[in-house]
Amino acid sequence: MKIRALLVNKVFLLVVSVIVIALGYLYWQANYGGTAQRRYQTQEVAMGDVTRIVSANGTLNPVVLVNVGTQVSGTVKKLHVDFNDHVLAGQVLLELDPALYAAQVNQSEANVHNVEASLELARANEARSRTLFDQQFISRQDLDTAVQALKSAAAQVALAKAQLAKDRTNFSYSVIRSPVSGVVVNRSVDVGQTVAASFQTPTLFQIAQDLSKMQIDSSFAEADIGAIRVGQPVRFSVDAFPNRSFSAVVRQVRLNATTQQNVVTYDVVVGVNNPEQILMPGMTAYVNVIVAQHKNVILVPNAALRFKPQQTQQTQQTQEKAPVARGKSVKEETATGTVYVLKEDQLHPVRITAGISDNRFTEVLSGDLKVGDQVVVGEVAPGDSVQTPSTLRMRMF
Repeated sequence: MKIRALLVNKVFLLVVSVIVIALGYLYWQANYGGTAQRRYQTQEVAMGDVTRIVSANGTLNPVVLVNVGTQVSGTVKKLHVDFNDHVLAGQVLLELDPALYAAQVNQSEANVHNVEASLELARANEARSRTLFDQQFISRQDLDTAVQALKSAAAQVALAKAQLAKDRTNFSYSVIRSPVSGVVVNRSVDVGQTVAASFQTPTLFQIAQDLSKMQIDSSFAEADIGAIRVGQPVRFSVDAFPNRSFSAVVRQVRLNATTQQNVVTYDVVVGVNNPEQILMPGMTAYVNVIVAQHKNVILVPNAALRFKPQQTQQTQQTQEKAPVARGKSVKEETATGTVYVLKEDQLHPVRITAGISDNRFTEVLSGDLKVGDQVVVGEVAPGDSVQTPSTLRMRMF
């Protein structure tokens, strides 16, 4: 009985061992073995359109924004316009208290009358002196004195009239008028407020000349500025309309660089048509400048260009520790790449020349790669389900 029980136990252990070995083999076969199609994730090369863009943030501003100030000091007596009001050139915006300037005008007018009376007396004295001189009753010196007094009186009249003109001008400046036609986008004063004209003129109003024509002032990094040209199309969005894309065009690339924290940027002005006038000054715009666009070209996913088999990665790491060979420019290195095509259950490296990219797909300019090839975009991790190859889906910009 003992021998029989021992044989049963051995047979049971043998069966269990076989089952464990079989399950282990099946697990290894499912995750680490089998065909290459089960180990790699692939995608099919296809034809499509690709658009290269450079992006930045900017601020919407009116093309012409006029700051209306004052040339004289005073207290605001009356406001004629408010925010968002449409104004015409020459229209009254506000009035300052004109009492002081009116008094100065009256004083200057009285002074003009005074010096004009003196001029009349000097003119009569000069005529009388000439008559007496002709009759030899006075000397030449007395005549010259009378002539000089006449000229001095005339100069005093001119001076008084100039002062009167100045005071009248200051009096007219107490009424602030719009220099352009447009929309009031900002008002900085209220009735009763005192404004003081100094070396820096205070801003009372801001008037946008035409809100149907606006611009985006944006800053692009120096790495992207070389691809931007005047006239290139632009697409942008704003937070106020997140589901809507607006069209624009590059109007100016300014040469003046700005450096902040060792980062160099350049101002790019984008012209915007705003016929609906739904875009408002100050909105943040997310700008995409279309610098290149190619249609119906061979595309590979960028993941295929980044993929490297495990053995290749180890070899590459070893080569990176060695001295780098000179002779290839950065442009040559970045314009070429290697993708791996899955054929007959084997990986085949294919060297390609890359064109423009939209950060998802890259254009293939040359190389032994054709539509329908299965390029490897990654390896399947153990335990993950294998995804079936899919055809590229183009994102239309």
